[in-house]
Parts: sequence; structure tokens; C-alpha cells
Amino acid sequence: MLIGVPAEIKNREYRVGMTPESVHHAVAHGHQALVQSGAGGGIGAGDEQYRQAGARVAKTAREIFRRADLIVKVKEPLAAERKMLRAGQILFTYLHLAADKTLAREVAASRAVAFAYETVTDNAGRLPLLAPMSKVAGRIAAQVAAACMLKNLGGCGKLIGGVPGVEAAKVVVVGGGVVGRNAARIAVGMGANVFILEKRAEVMDAIEVEFDGRARAVFSNFANLSRHISEADAVIGAALVAGAAAPKLVTEEMVKSMRPGSVVVDVAIDQGGCVATAKPTTHDNPTYVRHGVVHYCVTNMPGAAPRTSTYALNNVTLPFILELADKGWKRAANENPHLRAGLSAANGQLLCAESAKSLGMKRGDIQSALA
Repeated sequence: MLIGVPAEIKNREYRVGMTPESVHHAVAHGHQALVQSGAGGGIGAGDEQYRQAGARVAKTAREIFRRADLIVKVKEPLAAERKMLRAGQILFTYLHLAADKTLAREVAASRAVAFAYETVTDNAGRLPLLAPMSKVAGRIAAQVAAACMLKNLGGCGKLIGGVPGVEAAKVVVVGGGVVGRNAARIAVGMGANVFILEKRAEVMDAIEVEFDGRARAVFSNFANLSRHISEADAVIGAALVAGAAAPKLVTEEMVKSMRPGSVVVDVAIDQGGCVATAKPTTHDNPTYVRHGVVHYCVTNMPGAAPRTSTYALNNVTLPFILELADKGWKRAANENPHLRAGLSAANGQLLCAESAKSLGMKRGDIQSALA
């Protein structure tokens, strides 16, 4: 199979779908690789490294989309890329369809076969292809929150860890999953007073064990959210429903209750955000102020650490890339229920139940698609 790796075109997106090492592995499996010139520049991988790995280098994305059987990307295809998708072509990337009806409609209309990293599962019901980027995004979120509290960046002028004799900042993390616990880990390391709002008993128990009192788990209900957010210097939104739009757990009234110069970092913004006042931003213009609160809602936060992010992502995507290339998408999805959970569109139909429900769109029959 011919695997195509185009350069990412989202604002300040420096990651790449496959590293030279991953390409070498795919070529060793008997496949061909076509990589766009400059695609690996953000991770320090030049065209010659891809050639040495066995790939051919294409000048344009158009050539890759025209020729490749399988397109491997990082971020959802933007409008220009969606126009180049073709019927039967396999797309493997983060899709986040539930946050964008136009994206969902156009991906389906292309009749490409789209698999979403973020809904592929494992034996424990976890999301193994989302987890590495959740770890990166969570850790970045705490660093960003600390920076945005500084006065020169529009914040309240508070140092996240304080100093002896001056209280540290209060950081409230909404959601105790992979993003939330990684954000908490960095915030704790910087000396913040950290509270994690979570409703699952087993996750609260895990937080207690992991942090041993350095971060406190609080049951997530309206009253507790309202109180802790009103007291927070920084709120990190980390709530996720796989494949669906993020739940709006933090209301506009809660944001209004926060002190001027406090900070909101909504990591769930890829899925529409879990903070009511959140709207997507870019690395070029990452923040805005609403109700006196600094909001950071960049939709590709891990793109700021592309080398770490790309290699972490490739560690988990490569087995699925090889499975799709070795078997073809129908056989691979029929034989592997975890990969099948990532099948989001095929034959002109939207197949992800959670995305379809969030968007109010009709869902096609996945069994018919796989027949």
C-alpha cells in the first residue's frame, strides 16, 4: 500500500504523521511511503532522512492526496485538504468531528474512509491513541496557566507556586482523566494548591493514591464546581466524552465569579470545550479576555512541543497504521474491534454514534459499511 504523509497546515502545527523511523518500519513491511517535502522540519527530520528511511519525497500535498491509498496525518483535515480527499482513500488522523459540523459533512461527503485516533480503544476501554497527546496537553496546560497569570501577559500577577510567606495560586482542574492528572502533576510540581473535580469514585481513589494529599480530589457537582471555580486563580478544563462534544461543565456564571486576571485553559476545546465561554484560538493569537478572565483555548496545544508529541504519538499509532496497510481497512476493522471503534466515516456516511448525536446528524450503519 502507498502511505502518504502530507505536511500539516493548521496554524503553528509542527507535528508530522510519521517519523522517519516509522516510515522505515512500514517500508520494511513491504509498503511504499510518499512524504511531502518539509513535512518533518518541525521535529528536526529533513527530507534526506525520509529518503534514507525508504520514502519518496513529493513537492506538494496535492500529489500525496492524489496518489496515496492511506493518508496519515496528525490534525483534522482543513478545508483545502478535504477538497483533495477521494472516495475509498483511507484517512487516519485526529478528527474531532463532534466539534465541527462542516468538517463532519465534508469528510463524509468525500466518501473517504476516515478513522479517528481519538476513538480507537484498547482492552480496558481506554483511548490509547489519545492518551499521549492528553499527557502532553495536560502538562502544557499547567505551564500555560502559570504564564498567563503573569501581569505582563494579562494575568493577575500571581506566581503559581508563591514564595515563603506568600500563598501559592489555587489551580482547579475539571476532570480527573489523563489530561487532568497530568496537568495536576505539573501544577503540584510548581507548588500550586491543586484541586481536581471528578465524579468517578475509582478515579478519585486513584488521585488520592497518586498525589498522596498534594492534590485533592473533590466530587464534581454544581455546588462544588461553583465554589472552587470562584476561588480559583486558574481553571484547567479537562473533561472529555469520547467521540462526542465536551460537556459544558463550567458555566458562564461560574466564569463571571472568578477574580479579574484569573485564567481559564480549556484543553477540551478540540471537542468544543468544557467551559461555556471558551472559543477556539491559535498559537499565533492564543488568548482573549472575557469577563475579566484570561482564556487560553488553543486547539492544537501539543503542536508547541512537536518532537516530544510526534514521537509519543507514533509509538502508539504505528501498529494500527501497519494493520490498515497490511490488511486493508475492511479486514482490519472487521478483525480488530478497537480499530473499528475509530471508524468515523465511510461510503459517504458518518459512522461515529457519539459524533452524529452531538451534531444532530444521521448515523450510517457500520455493519453495512464493513460488509
